[in-house]
Amino acid sequence: MTDIAELNDYGADRTLFFIFGATGDLARRKLFPAFYSLYREGKLSDRFAVIGLARRPRTNEQFREDVRQSIQEFGRYKGEEDKQWEKFADHFHYMSLDINKLEAFQQLKGLADKLDDTYDIGGNRLFYLALAPELFGSVSFNLRDGGLLETKGWRRLVIEKPFGYDLPSAEKLNEQIRQVFNEDEVYRIDHYLGKEMVQNIEVVRFANAFFEPLWNNKHIANIQITLSETVGVEERGGYYDHAGALRDMGQNHMLQMITMMAMEPPSRMEPEDIRDEKVKVLRSLRIFKDPEDVQKYVVRGQYSAGEMKGKPVPAYRSEEGVPSDSVTETYFAAKVFVDNFRWAGVPFYIRTGKRLPVKTTEVVVEFKNMPENVYFSRKTKLEPNLLVFRVNPTEGIYLKMNAKQPGSQWGIVPIAMDFCQSCEVGINTPEAYERLLYDAARGDSTYFTRWDEVALAWKFVDRIESAWREQSTDLHSYSAGTWGPEAAVQLLAKDGFKWWPVNGQHEGEVVWATPVTTK
Repeated sequence: MTDIAELNDYGADRTLFFIFGATGDLARRKLFPAFYSLYREGKLSDRFAVIGLARRPRTNEQFREDVRQSIQEFGRYKGEEDKQWEKFADHFHYMSLDINKLEAFQQLKGLADKLDDTYDIGGNRLFYLALAPELFGSVSFNLRDGGLLETKGWRRLVIEKPFGYDLPSAEKLNEQIRQVFNEDEVYRIDHYLGKEMVQNIEVVRFANAFFEPLWNNKHIANIQITLSETVGVEERGGYYDHAGALRDMGQNHMLQMITMMAMEPPSRMEPEDIRDEKVKVLRSLRIFKDPEDVQKYVVRGQYSAGEMKGKPVPAYRSEEGVPSDSVTETYFAAKVFVDNFRWAGVPFYIRTGKRLPVKTTEVVVEFKNMPENVYFSRKTKLEPNLLVFRVNPTEGIYLKMNAKQPGSQWGIVPIAMDFCQSCEVGINTPEAYERLLYDAARGDSTYFTRWDEVALAWKFVDRIESAWREQSTDLHSYSAGTWGPEAAVQLLAKDGFKWWPVNGQHEGEVVWATPVTTK
C-alpha cells in the first residue's frame, strides 16, 4: 500500500500511455491539453510516450496536428508559447486499430516495445479507455492475448463512466475486467473527484478545529448539493434517453460528493484508508424500500420549451433522437439519509438537471439556527450560518454569519467571508483531468472509485429506477430556464427549509474580505 506522502512528485515519469478513442471528443477536449499542462509544469519528463488509437486512419504528423489544435482550443497553455513544442509533440504516435482484431493488438505490441526502448520507459503501461463501456471487456482480453501486458513494469487500466447501466451490467463488466486486471490496477474515473474544491472539502473539514467538532447532527440542519447545467441534451439525445439524469449524474458525481461531505477522518492518509471511509458512507445510505418512499423522497422532472438567455429553446421531447412520448428525467432532486451515528436525522438534499438557469456546482452546509428564545433572536430574525463550497465554475469557499449592523443598536445583518480561489489562480488552475491522469501514472488511487463504491452506488440508484418502473410516479414538467419543478421546492419546504441561492446569487449580506488572499 502506497502512502500518499511518499509518492514521487515526478512519478508520472517513465510511462507509456495508450489512449483508446484518441480521435474522440474526450481526448480532444481534456486528455491532450492535460498532457501538455503536465509537460509544461515539469510533471512529465522526456521519458514518456503516447500512442493514440482509433479506427480512422492518421499519420503521426496528422495526429500531432490534431493534438496541437486541441491544445490551442482547450489548453491552459498554448503551443506557440513553448519553444519545446516540437520536442513534446515527438512523443505522440498514432496507430489505426480495430479493437475486435487480435492481430491488431499484436502489431500494437511491436510499436509499444519499440517506444519503450526508445524512451527508456521501463515497461510501465497505462491504458486509457475513452470508449463505450461495453467495449471494456473485449479490449482487456485483447490486451492480454496480444501480449501487451507481458512487461517488466507496472500496468494500469483507466476507464471512464458510465461503468455499467445498472448493478447487474456493472457486475458483468467488472467480472470481465477482473479476468485480466487486478482491482488495484483498475482506475475508474469520476472527474468530479479531480476538481480542486471537491478535494478541498477534506482539508477544510479535517484541518480546521472550528469545523470538525460541528460536523454532525447536533449542529448541522441540512446539506444541499446542486449540480446544474444550462445545456440540453444537444446531439446526445439517443444516449441520454437511455440514461437520464439519475444514472448520468446521480450514481456517480452526486453520491461521490455526499461521501466527501459525510466520511469519517481516515486513520491514515493512504488511498485505501480514504476510500474505506467513503465506502462506509455508501453502506449507510438509506435504501428506499418501496415505490411510496421513492414518491415521497425523490422528484423527477423533464424540461419543456422555454427561454435561455432570452432565446427560445425546445422541449426535451422535441430534441433530436428523443421519442415524443419519452418519460426520461432530465432533472431529479432527492432527500437522502446517511443512517450512521454522525448523520442520523440530517437530510442531504441533492438536485441536478439540464436547462437550468446557470451552470454551477455547489455544496451548501446549513447550520442549525440559534434558539428563538435567546436574546438576539427575540430582537430580530437571525439567518442560519452557511458554509458553501463552490466547485464550478467559480472555485472558492463562502461563509455566511450574523453581525451587528453598523450604526444601529440592535440591527443584525448577515455578512459573508468569500474566498475565491479561481480569482487568484485564474486560467491556470489545474484541470480535473490533469490531476487524475497524473495520479494514475503515479499510482495514487485516492480520487478514483473502487469497485465496492460503484456497486453500492448502483444498489442505491437501482432501487429508485425500479420504483419508477413498478409504479407510475409523477414526471413533473419544468420550463427550460427555471430551477426545476415546484415539487422540488416542496421537498424542502415541508421540512421547513429552502434551496439556497447558488452561483453567488446570495442577497442582503455584506461581503467582507473578497477575495481572502493566500499570499
